[in-house]
Amino acid sequence: MPTIVDTEVSKSARITGRVISGVVVLFLLFDGAIKLVPLPVVTETLDRMGWGASDTLARSLGIITIVCTLLYSVPPTSILGAILLTGYLGGAIASHVRIDSPLFSHTLFGLYLGLMVWGGLYLRDGNLRALLPFRR
Repeated sequence: MPTIVDTEVSKSARITGRVISGVVVLFLLFDGAIKLVPLPVVTETLDRMGWGASDTLARSLGIITIVCTLLYSVPPTSILGAILLTGYLGGAIASHVRIDSPLFSHTLFGLYLGLMVWGGLYLRDGNLRALLPFRR
């Protein structure tokens, strides 16, 4: 007999998830926007990371960041956005590992942000909670 999964999310979980997701969205939109300009700090950082001081690369990364973030912020495409952001943040982690950046402040920052992406989505999306239930 198939079981019915309760996809309802409590009000407090939904609000907490929206707050966490909102912080992530604001941060990533700001990050994407400064890459679109691109500010000198962005191109200098790309150069230090071994990618070269390219305005074109900075703008491309800014567009990717903004598009993935917008997909994440819209409920029907939020899981696709989270998957794309996970890949993007994984690339950032790999870049920091490659240049031997400080572990907890730089290298793992992408992991922290990724946990917030998925944690916020998990708390606000009953379908994701049904797909990935935590057992008691």
